[in-house]
Amino acid sequence: MTEITQLTETPSATTTFDPRLDLAAAVELAGRTLAAVRPDQYDAPTPCDEFDVRRLSSHLVAVVRRIAVIGRGEDPFSVPSFADELADGAWAAAWEPGARAVAEVWADPAVLGRQLRLPMGVLPGAAAAAVYTHELTVHTWDLARATGQHPEWDAALIERVIAVVRRALPAETRGGRIPFAEAVPVDAGAPAIDRLVAWAGRRP
Repeated sequence: MTEITQLTETPSATTTFDPRLDLAAAVELAGRTLAAVRPDQYDAPTPCDEFDVRRLSSHLVAVVRRIAVIGRGEDPFSVPSFADELADGAWAAAWEPGARAVAEVWADPAVLGRQLRLPMGVLPGAAAAAVYTHELTVHTWDLARATGQHPEWDAALIERVIAVVRRALPAETRGGRIPFAEAVPVDAGAPAIDRLVAWAGRRP
């Protein structure tokens, strides 16, 4: 996690990029993708082997809730990993208040320099934003692939995520405490989204 910290320091006079912009874009795209899921797709498998569409949708709602809690400096484990209280099809409606909470909590620029508690440890807010931009983007791809959607991926955003995760998530260290499958080889000229999900162990 030291590498993530170094690559996502709080913006300064010489570093103008704000990682909250990528996080907000990832939240917005995940919400649109979730809203387009049809009832006949709930039982479909996803590229994330342990999730079908129903389970992944529930997990995504839990993730957006957890991002808000983390931004407040609270315990990430106070939010379950799945929104099991929601009935089938209620995920998109539940996403909206979750996304609003993220926007409100992360509106304060000072959050980027605060030490926040994530499930994997304590990181500065800037690093936490990068971590969750990565998680949301990969799971949005999972959901889109499972449901036949074709989001318009922001290549520049994804390249920034790749720059972080390639150093923070080594190809040689997978399994156990690192909840990713082995990286999948792809052509260096492949689209950014393909290179990102392949690094997370998916097959584009």
